[in-house]
Amino acid sequence: MEILDLRHFASADLRSLMEEEVAIWRSTLHWDYRSSADMILRYADSRILPGFTAIERGRIHGYCFFVYEGPKGVIGDMYVEDSAATHTRRHGIEVELLRHSITTLQQSPGVHRVEAQLLIHPSGDFAGVFEGEGFRRYRRLFLALPISAAYSEPSVPLPPDIEIHPWTEADYQPAAHIITTAYHSHVDSNVNDQYRTVSGSLRFLNNIVRFPGCGVFDPTSSFVAFHRPTRTRIGVLLCSRIRHDVGHITQVCTLPEYRGQGIGEHLLRYSYADLASRRFTELSLTVTEENHRALDLYRRLGFHHVHTFDGFVWES
Repeated sequence: MEILDLRHFASADLRSLMEEEVAIWRSTLHWDYRSSADMILRYADSRILPGFTAIERGRIHGYCFFVYEGPKGVIGDMYVEDSAATHTRRHGIEVELLRHSITTLQQSPGVHRVEAQLLIHPSGDFAGVFEGEGFRRYRRLFLALPISAAYSEPSVPLPPDIEIHPWTEADYQPAAHIITTAYHSHVDSNVNDQYRTVSGSLRFLNNIVRFPGCGVFDPTSSFVAFHRPTRTRIGVLLCSRIRHDVGHITQVCTLPEYRGQGIGEHLLRYSYADLASRRFTELSLTVTEENHRALDLYRRLGFHHVHTFDGFVWES
């Protein structure tokens, strides 16, 4: 088995492998990964997608790609086909692809941070590989809630000075400030350093709203909480479609001084109600296991555990 530069290959070489991966996303997470796969294949055709492929007898058995974001590298995805002989051999190929990618990123000039969240791979599968290279590990949970026409009322009423409005383009910049403030010294700002600055939060929003990496942004099920007396935005919820009938919460947060008032729960209920009105069947989200407050809320609302995966972070 050879490990070769991904940029030597075009979409035709990768398509059957990506179709297999798309089927796994669909069956495991109810996530239609085709739009993301199509974007990856377009980059492959342009020969600009950095990463590695596992080749044997001229055939691709697996791939791993990564991207550069200034001083940060992000491992975007890694997949090895199910038919790659035994589980042990398949795991060995996955490890080799990851090691090549990690080494390349850590040795890239100007790169001081590397992140990876391999969503469809179970927690613990690659902990040894990453931790052996100095990465910190964060267990993350994928949760889902079936949607029915009826839904229970929030446990506390919405404060009278707070109102909730549908998302608009005018909310873009204020939402970045909310995210940055909400995640100050929060565990998730360790997992994703974009949350640490307003400019980083704007990049995060751009990725969510403009690109299909986390599904297709759905503005009608995304909402903003306002403090009526001051007309300031104090909370935000962003939702995307990851399948024609499945919504996925990509972000929900409130300013610290407004926590404990049930605003996050009301934002979630507004999104749920909108999706129910359009006959969606499920709403999902991810949460870091250490984020106990959020996890307790999601469990109380009826979200159930689907899958546990790992987030890894290395800083020089």
